[in-house]
Amino acid sequence: MPAAAQRSPSPEQLHPALWRADALGHASSASAASAFSCGFPALDRQLPGGGWPAQALTELLLPHAGVGELRLLAPVLAAVQSRQLCVIWFDPPATPCAWALAALGIQTRQIVVVRSKAALKAPARRLLPAADILWALERTLKSGHAGAVLAWLPARMPADALRRLQLAAQAHDGPAFLLRDTQERCRPSPAPLRLLLSSAGPDRLKLLLLKRRGPPLLQPLTLDLAPVLMHGGPGLRQTDPAPCETQTLL
Repeated sequence: MPAAAQRSPSPEQLHPALWRADALGHASSASAASAFSCGFPALDRQLPGGGWPAQALTELLLPHAGVGELRLLAPVLAAVQSRQLCVIWFDPPATPCAWALAALGIQTRQIVVVRSKAALKAPARRLLPAADILWALERTLKSGHAGAVLAWLPARMPADALRRLQLAAQAHDGPAFLLRDTQERCRPSPAPLRLLLSSAGPDRLKLLLLKRRGPPLLQPLTLDLAPVLMHGGPGLRQTDPAPCETQTLL
């Protein structure tokens, strides 16, 4: 029998969710858009499928809101909106600033913000998830109609709730991001992709890949972000402080 006929099939041929531990996994071919470019080639090269995955959760762990997470995600959010699809934000910790987002190429008219009924009342909301937000987030992912999903979730998330969100994300053909506190880095998560974000200086972001479908990346990546103060803000000079600094999540 020829050697080619005796060769074992690759893990990807057996099932799209399988991969070799010494190589990056491939994005599922079942999705119309299995991966979305990050807009940062150095990061794309380190992500399975060459970009942010579809049909799966991506966790971004932050020391605090506004470390640069939206500037990191701006290219993919703009790309999703260019397909005439909406971006849905769940419980953002601050009010979106329209001119700052527009400077990053994000159209606010294609953003839907969903807030918990108890978000402004309960201090415990920072630690415990709101049932209405989890319900709305799961239903949105299952619907398959959203372009991209961003959800700011509290620290104490039940493990079964995270598993339900990951299962729901399998019906979502766009990127889905959970933004959580860095204290969650040592706790298990069903999300196939987890990144730890921190500042590396003005307009620079350091990323550590905590989990991916492939071998570990021991050295962090450092990315240059778009400046926070950009031309185009009404009445804003390059030397002025950001008028929305305490309200935006750039």
